[in-house]
Amino acid sequence: QVQLVESGGGLVQAGGSLRLSCAASGRTFSSYTMGWFRQTPGKEREFVGALKWSGGRTTYADSVKGRFTISRDNAKNTVYLQMNSLKPEDTAVYYCAAARTSYSGSSQYMYDYWGQGTQVTVSS
Repeated sequence: QVQLVESGGGLVQAGGSLRLSCAASGRTFSSYTMGWFRQTPGKEREFVGALKWSGGRTTYADSVKGRFTISRDNAKNTVYLQMNSLKPEDTAVYYCAAARTSYSGSSQYMYDYWGQGTQVTVSS
């Protein structure tokens, strides 16, 4: 059974940084794509970025490009979302997701497994 557990959310001032973690278990994830999404009340879940576990290739939404970085630790089966230069509009619940295919795009419907989410609040 695949389990994704996010951690690292919290309250930070604008311009600050946070690092989210997603601990993955229950499978060998070498062929998976790991995605990060975020959601605010009343809005659709928004793609933040994705990482292909094999090879480490990453893609990002334009809104976070140059500020956010996704990485992985193979030994810990953990994916990270490093968020720098945070803005109030980055405030959301952040979700980690896993796709069994090599898909690394922005559609949430292509991801098979989801974590419970972690709140990130950026104050102005």
